[in-house]
Amino acid sequence: MPYPRPHELALAARVLADEYPARVRLRQAGESRGGRPLWVLSVGGRGGGGWEVLVVAGAHANEPVGGATVLELARRVAAAPDGGTGWHFLLCADPDGAELHRTPRPSSLLDYHRHFYRPPGPEQPEWAPSLLPTGALPPETLALTGLIDELRPVLQVSLHGTDLGGSWVQLTRDLPGLAEPFGKSAAELRIPVETGASDASGWPSPGPGIFVMPEAGVMGSHSEDTRLSTWCHRATTTAIVEVPMWASDLVDDPAPHPDPAGALRALAGRLAGEAARVAELREGVGAADPDAAALLRAVDWTLRLIPEVTAGWAGPGAPSGATTAAVGSVDAFGRRLSLRAAAMLLRVARAQGHPAAPHLDRLVTGWCGEFSARFRARRVPVATQVEHQCRTVLAAHRCLQTGQA
Repeated sequence: MPYPRPHELALAARVLADEYPARVRLRQAGESRGGRPLWVLSVGGRGGGGWEVLVVAGAHANEPVGGATVLELARRVAAAPDGGTGWHFLLCADPDGAELHRTPRPSSLLDYHRHFYRPPGPEQPEWAPSLLPTGALPPETLALTGLIDELRPVLQVSLHGTDLGGSWVQLTRDLPGLAEPFGKSAAELRIPVETGASDASGWPSPGPGIFVMPEAGVMGSHSEDTRLSTWCHRATTTAIVEVPMWASDLVDDPAPHPDPAGALRALAGRLAGEAARVAELREGVGAADPDAAALLRAVDWTLRLIPEVTAGWAGPGAPSGATTAAVGSVDAFGRRLSLRAAAMLLRVARAQGHPAAPHLDRLVTGWCGEFSARFRARRVPVATQVEHQCRTVLAAHRCLQTGQA
C-alpha cells in the first residue's frame, strides 16, 4: 500500500462524494503558493447545533500517512453516520511540499531519504504563525485558519508521522481517558509508545505517550511557541497524532538512564560535527531552478537550527534525570536533523553533477544505515499506521464527548 499523492487523494475523495452524494461534499478551501488546490472533504455537519471536527493531513511534506488516514476515516464515518458530528478533512495542507517529497513507497530509510523534502519552518502551514508576522503568512496557513474560523471545531486533529521511533499524542488540553484506548491500539498493532518524546520534553503526561501542552509551551526540540501555531487557533482542542514509518522499541523504555546529562552532551557533540560536515559540502552548491531553491532553503534553515538545538542539550539547562526512552528520542531527533540536511543537499548536488554529490551520497547512505541499526528499525505497514491513527482520532472524539456529556 503506497502513500497517496495529493492528486490521488482528490480523485479518491471525489469517488466517495459520488458514492454518498447526500452526506459527503468535496470543496476547495484555498490554493497553495504554487497554485495547487487545497481540498476539504466533509461528511455530514453544518446542520445547526451539532459538533464539528476538523482533521488535517499533510502539514509536513515528509509525513504522508495522514492522507491515507483521512480517506479511511471519511469512509468509516460516511458508512456509519453520527447525526451529532460533522467531520471535515483537509486532504493535504501543503500540496507543494508533498509534490517535492517524492517517496510514495519507501522500502528503507535510505529509500525514504533519496527524494526527501521538508520545508523550513516559516513555510510549514501549521508552524508559520509562530515564526512570521500575520501579514506574511502563506496562503496554506490562511486557508487552514479560515477553516477553523468557519467551522469552529470542537476538536481539531493534526495527523503526523515520524520516520523512526514510536507513536505519541500531543494535546492542547487534556482529554481524560485517551491514554487507555491509545495504548491498547498501539499494543495490538505492535507499535511502540514513545514515552519520552523529545518534541514534548517537559510537558505534563497524564498517561504513556500522551503529552499536554503547557500554558506557555515551546516545542521540546525547538524554540517556537506552540501556542502561536494553528493548533491553538481560536483555542481549539487539538490532538496531534504521531505514528512511525519504522518502529523502534528503544523509545518505549521507561528505565532511568544512567547518565542522561553526559549522553546529551555526547549527542550534541555528534550532531554539531555532522552539521559541520554538511555545511562544508554546502559551499558552492547553488539554486539552478525552483525545486533546488526550495531544497536549499530547507537545508540552510536546518543547519541554522542545529546550533540552537545542541546548545540546549549541552547547556546548564539540560535535564539531570531522564529515562532511556527520552534519551533515545533525543538521539533519533538529532540523527534525523543532519540526515535530512544532507539528503536534501544531495538531491541538488546530484542534479547539478556537483563534485560534492559522491561525498554526500556516502554520508546519507552511512547515516541511514547507522540510524536503522542503532534503533533496530522494523517497518510498520502503511495500513497499520492508518489503523492506529484512525483508532486514536475516534477515541479522542469519544473522550471529548464523554467529558462534555
